[in-house]
Amino acid sequence: MSFNNVIELKHPLIEHKLGILRKKETGTKEFRELANEIGVFLCYKAMEDIELEETEIETPICKMKTGKLNEDKFAFVPILRAGMGILDGVISVIPNAKIGHIGMYRDDSNGYKPVNYFFKVPKNIEEKEVIILDPMLATGGSAIDAIDLIKEKGVKKIKFICIIAAPEGLEKVTQKHPDVKIYCAHIDEKLNENAYIVPGLGDAGDRIFGTK
Repeated sequence: MSFNNVIELKHPLIEHKLGILRKKETGTKEFRELANEIGVFLCYKAMEDIELEETEIETPICKMKTGKLNEDKFAFVPILRAGMGILDGVISVIPNAKIGHIGMYRDDSNGYKPVNYFFKVPKNIEEKEVIILDPMLATGGSAIDAIDLIKEKGVKKIKFICIIAAPEGLEKVTQKHPDVKIYCAHIDEKLNENAYIVPGLGDAGDRIFGTK
């Protein structure tokens, strides 16, 4: 199954690390480390279309012109709490990017729909390229709500980074926001009756923070 504007990373290193991440025996420390490592790969891929500014430097041999990234033009916005699990990885790629936060949780009593409880983004967010972070894209509800909130701030260029995604969620997000590119390490099989991704990796937030 293919989706417009969805980029799935297909690489032996990704498959290897994702396999360890999925294992139920993988502990909290290793899970965090692997999630951030995969986040680095995803950010690397998501940045391949960015424009650099020309600058002149001097090497030990001579002067030359090269490209320079204006890191102030970027903002990472993790969806709390699980999105924090890949924040360190993407920050290592663009360390001076600004950081925002969107707080959401799934309410089991209303059909697993996301409930928003916190929203804080940097000043002049409308002038930046925003990359939303969430390890799991399941039903797509949280992703859609997060993108809606960012667009309401006037942001024109948005990307979404996740580790694994379900086809059902991808379909909903790409239909509602066809202009947003989604980068994922793997597109899984389906959602189960409890709206968890199959085969998935369990609850990413619980595994990152050791709360279960």
